Amino acid sequence: MNATDRTPADLLRSALAADPGRPLVTFYDDATGERVELSVATFANWVAKTSNLLQGELAAAPGDRVALLLPAHWQTAVWLLACSSVGVIADVDGDPALADVVVSGPEGLEAARACSGERVALALRPLGGRFPQPPAGFADYAVEVPSQGDRFVPFAPVDPEEPALIVAGREFSAAEVVERARAEAPGVGLTGPGSRLLSGLPFDTWEGLNAGLYAPLATGGSVVLCRNLDRLGEEDLAKRIESERVSVTAR
Repeated sequence: MNATDRTPADLLRSALAADPGRPLVTFYDDATGERVELSVATFANWVAKTSNLLQGELAAAPGDRVALLLPAHWQTAVWLLACSSVGVIADVDGDPALADVVVSGPEGLEAARACSGERVALALRPLGGRFPQPPAGFADYAVEVPSQGDRFVPFAPVDPEEPALIVAGREFSAAEVVERARAEAPGVGLTGPGSRLLSGLPFDTWEGLNAGLYAPLATGGSVVLCRNLDRLGEEDLAKRIESERVSVTAR
């Protein structure tokens, strides 16, 4: 990654320029058996489309707050980077009543209705599938995102020093996210490009977000992101670690 990268979106652009074909996020859901692998290029394409949806149809602008009522999931990682690209504040498990936009998985829909702004629902089904019946009052992400543009340009420059992330009651600027991710990467075992981290941590703490997204992105590594990892036995976990060429785990 480049020393001049000041936001998570900058980190993704540098990763895309360096090696677009390498794996970035490999996702497992051990409740459904789902496995999805996204290269840097594929992940960046999802981020660009989501950023265009956020900035365009949802009319989000720098400084707006987006409540993310989502689990540790590859689509959550996409939304976190889309928020960084637009310059809005990603408020993880934030109060929908205080948000300009709410983005919710199936389990958070009732709470999400407290948002008076735009509401987006994610089915979190394998392969990014849509809801069989869209929730009333919500845009279905899987329906809206495919038609969005593959290139994203923000309407306004993103200021790295402005608030970018709120998690577990703590606020971070975009620059702080990048600086802390870089500083803490050695502590979670990421030694540089090619490092591969398996994380079973939830996304409701900085530690979970850092292990599951920011530190691998900041170091040129990759992440094997596992949801419902407690359903996997130790023998099967050992096989996954071997088959995915994992160098370090966080769980």
